[in-house]
Amino acid sequence: MANLTLAQAKEILAKHTTEEHLFTHAAAVSAAMEAMAEYFGEDKEHWAAIGYLHDVDFEKFPEEHCAHVRELLKPEGVSAEDIDTIISHGYGLTASDVKPTTNCQKSLFAVDELTGIVHAYSLMRPEKFAGMSVKSLKKKFKDKRFAAKCNRDVITKGAQDLGIDLGELMELCIKGMAAHAENF
Repeated sequence: MANLTLAQAKEILAKHTTEEHLFTHAAAVSAAMEAMAEYFGEDKEHWAAIGYLHDVDFEKFPEEHCAHVRELLKPEGVSAEDIDTIISHGYGLTASDVKPTTNCQKSLFAVDELTGIVHAYSLMRPEKFAGMSVKSLKKKFKDKRFAAKCNRDVITKGAQDLGIDLGELMELCIKGMAAHAENF
């Protein structure tokens, strides 16, 4: 298969996922990955597709997340490189043995958790994403009780691995999600 497309990612995820919140999360990570691709001058649709499909095995195998990605995606014709990229987002956290080394892999690792905080914050605001500032998001980020399940250490490590300031990463995530606000 050539580069994974967003349409293909949506078709594949629908075969393995039924929970609405997982589709919302997929859309959020996809939107953030599109912004990251633009930042790095890469293929936005391809990175968005990777983001959309990143939790393909989560609903069926939550305790073994990332361990079943290869068996689900290889028969779909997804490239080994894309499969490794998807698996890499769980490095050090799940059954993933693929260390993020590319900008795409590092971006996926960094934005996966961050999108949860951005999305939760947007739900609190009457204007949702419009006018959301990094400064106000950082205040929510510092409050460990807010979106408590989102791992701040992973986000911080992801920004460091990318060589991007945490505020800049937040800005990119907000930008990407705001561009697709209708999906949230």
